[in-house]
Amino acid sequence: MLIINVKDGESIDRALKRYKNKHRRVGVIKEIRRRKHFTKPSVERRNEILNARYRNEKYGDDS
Repeated sequence: MLIINVKDGESIDRALKRYKNKHRRVGVIKEIRRRKHFTKPSVERRNEILNARYRNEKYGDDS
């Protein structure tokens, strides 16, 4: 749970903006989406290998 301490004399708009920035930095939404579906470790590793192969072909050395 994210906690934002509202400082004395600080407007609600400013505190809300700090909350949104902290929420984005922590990556709450990304974590929720990641946990939504379970993928086996072997499948995750295979995807990493395929992504690396793709990146290497696309951006790798052309010589």
